[in-house]
Amino acid sequence: MDFFYSIVNFFASGGLFMYPILLVFAFGVAISVERYITLSIVTNKNRVVWDKVQPLLTDGQFDEAREMTSGDESTISQVLNMGLSLQGAVRRREDIEIAMEESMMEIVPRLEKRTPYVALASSIATLLGLLGTIMGLIQAFTAVANANPAEKADLLSASISVAMNTTAFGLMVAIPLLVVHAVLTSKTGDIVDSLEMATVKALNVFSRRSKRMAEAAA
Repeated sequence: MDFFYSIVNFFASGGLFMYPILLVFAFGVAISVERYITLSIVTNKNRVVWDKVQPLLTDGQFDEAREMTSGDESTISQVLNMGLSLQGAVRRREDIEIAMEESMMEIVPRLEKRTPYVALASSIATLLGLLGTIMGLIQAFTAVANANPAEKADLLSASISVAMNTTAFGLMVAIPLLVVHAVLTSKTGDIVDSLEMATVKALNVFSRRSKRMAEAAA
């Protein structure tokens, strides 16, 4: 209970700038939770789809793979279906690769959407903390200028202590948000890497199949 009261006292003594910092923290947390859940769902869906599609690609069952990916909304299905829809109709690997890259260009911005706002919230919290401290110090020195000489030292030290609370709170908000931003960026990068890996493997399968058909026709 004493810990709770100390937190309340810390927040109350920090001044008006504590409230916008708290608002920024709530904004950053909301985006972080939404992004983490979304990226986790995308990762799980992609893993499930790839585990089902990879054996079909390896066995050359392109029609079954095409049917599976066409009815699925996962990001990996969108990329693979673009390649599977051209497989057989287009012989050049480069044409299929370009089409799959175009699909990737549409998907990646959706994966990265709103994640930069977490880093922005971290920076804003830090700056608000510094601004609150500066404003508090200005008020402290103004008040000390009109105080008795005997009270100046005590009044100044107390005022500075209160003013520093905003910087401390700003950093307490900024540091976790910065860590979360790094986690979200890494998670997004893992998804993009997995999509690129699936693209390369699918293209290799298509190339081997085209080569065998060419040799058989010869």
